[in-house]
Amino acid sequence: MALPTAITLTDRAAERVRALMSKASDDMIGIRLSVKSRGCSGLSYDVQYAKEKMKFDEVIEDKGVTVLIDPAAVMFLIGSEMDYVDDKFQTGFVFKNPNEKGRCGCGESFHV
Repeated sequence: MALPTAITLTDRAAERVRALMSKASDDMIGIRLSVKSRGCSGLSYDVQYAKEKMKFDEVIEDKGVTVLIDPAAVMFLIGSEMDYVDDKFQTGFVFKNPNEKGRCGCGESFHV
């Protein structure tokens, strides 16, 4: 039985990452996804440009983009989907994470 992918990207998320990468400096190889301790529920998603693959990063190649996942975040993200929303209420990456047990009222942080 194959292990589930840590994260998949929707077409909108991949399109947004490609747009960001087209504006990034040439030394960027993709984006790095991690989970930080912050917010009223304890954890929040963090998306940054990545210049290099770190020793234990998980590398996801999906829809023509590279996502490096911090090894400390993998256990929180398995089976998640990364989407991009741009509407009158919010703009940014959003995550559908089956591991989440709850979110704070503002939606900025979560707990597992």
